[in-house]
Amino acid sequence: MPQASPRGTYLVIAEALRAEIQEREGTGTLPSEAELMRSHGVGRNTIRRALKVLEAEGVVESAPGIGWRPARSGDRRSLAERMADVITEDSLAVGDAYPSEAKLCERFGASRTAVRRVLAQMEGNGLLTTVHGKGRTVRALPAPTGRP
Repeated sequence: MPQASPRGTYLVIAEALRAEIQEREGTGTLPSEAELMRSHGVGRNTIRRALKVLEAEGVVESAPGIGWRPARSGDRRSLAERMADVITEDSLAVGDAYPSEAKLCERFGASRTAVRRVLAQMEGNGLLTTVHGKGRTVRALPAPTGRP
């Protein structure tokens, strides 16, 4: 990268990786972090931040011993959308307990870091609240989508 982006270099790289994955139709693995560092001219932390953004969106997943690969799930919705839909899918009402981080990681095949980021976003949007000693509970129901 010849010049720092006002948008955040890691976001620019995340967009480039997203486009590359869509071009290749999500097959195979991504280049190693070292190769991505060389091709984009940035440090490891910048590459990792870009990959974490894509992981939180459900575009890529970490495969131990392999590296990063496009997400295999047929569901192309972001992790945030899928986690918000848990409220509807599990018929949760306001005040009901929301599933634990561990259960969400298992359910969606996502890292704890990605799940925590989305949970924080859901709390910020007013969908969830954390009660000390009780965990997370539903604070509000998600707005209905435009389905007929």
